Amino acid sequence: MTTGVRRRMGVEERRQQLIDVALELFSHRSPDEVSIDEIAAAAGISRPLVYHYFPGKLSLYEAALQLASQDLAGRFTEPREGPLGARLLRVTRRFFAFVDDHGPGFSALMRGGPAVGSSTTNALVDGVRQVAFEQMLQHMALEGPVSPRLELLLRSWISHAESTALLWLSGRAIPREELEVQLVHDFAALAAVAATSDPLLADLLRRVLAEEPQDSPFVELIGRLAALAA
Repeated sequence: MTTGVRRRMGVEERRQQLIDVALELFSHRSPDEVSIDEIAAAAGISRPLVYHYFPGKLSLYEAALQLASQDLAGRFTEPREGPLGARLLRVTRRFFAFVDDHGPGFSALMRGGPAVGSSTTNALVDGVRQVAFEQMLQHMALEGPVSPRLELLLRSWISHAESTALLWLSGRAIPREELEVQLVHDFAALAAVAATSDPLLADLLRRVLAEEPQDSPFVELIGRLAALAA
């Protein structure tokens, strides 16, 4: 017969447990709605013990968001293999999978939640955006310096993806799978508009389109636009 003896956790192990518990709770409800008492109960410890590891809810909130931001930034990592349209669609699907799984936490990360004005939270958001920008830049296979129009294109699309995800969370009126493809179409449309004013970007876009198969989301968009113009 064995007896149930609770193993005492080390400091870092307990801190990680609290971060994981908080992140799980924040995935279902806004951090504003989650109390320290709830976090303590979910972790199976007392409220004072939570404060032993974190000085307050804000510090625990920021630690949980740091973990979430690392996960989100990792969703943009994609091997440079195959046509750009397919790669971008895989990235978009992983991005929306995160948004779907961590809705309130994603909203808090992007909007600030209880940490509005926190330099730490702002830095986390900026860090995710920068990772996304650098990954997108790599996939463009650019030869030479980044043009102002290309940087504007990439950063505008990243901002557009964030706004689209936040709006989708408010009602989920459009099926997620359709919205993922639409975001890829939106990127192609933004790139085409920018290319009309940037010869280097136009050459880059031609090379990209030359490698796209017939079932590519980029080629699909061209077909839809041609039908619309007709």
